Amino acid sequence: MPDALPLATIGYEGATLDGVVRALQDAGVETLVDVRAVARSRRPGFAKTRLAAGLAEGGIGYLHLRGLGTPADGRAAAKAGRHDEMRRVFGEHLATPEAQTDLHHLAERIEAGERVALLCYEAAPEHCHRRQVTEALARMLPVEITDLSPLPPTDS
Repeated sequence: MPDALPLATIGYEGATLDGVVRALQDAGVETLVDVRAVARSRRPGFAKTRLAAGLAEGGIGYLHLRGLGTPADGRAAAKAGRHDEMRRVFGEHLATPEAQTDLHHLAERIEAGERVALLCYEAAPEHCHRRQVTEALARMLPVEITDLSPLPPTDS
């Protein structure tokens, strides 16, 4: 059995961009993979352009894989706390060609040794579709999954 490849996840709910970047740096992450269907956020720093810029300042790359994002009905279910429904909706979506293409692209990057972390909003990985993405990757590759938590704000 080959050595397990590192794979991290992180949710930005309640976090600052700085706290996310520092947690990723501490974990040795090279690329943050945004697995939101829509890479926008009302939370400061987490819309696609600003997020990519903040990560770059911290020496971390950014990749948005829209095909691994939760469809609107799955997001609505998650927001309402219907996590089983969200898992079902995303499970169906994960079988689509777009999702499979992005999943295989991500697997190739991990297999090549790139240290990545999956990002979505939900703080609790067990309530987020990124758990299903990591489960799918674990069926393809020997991965060791680490769920990161953003670091608290620094006093500056």
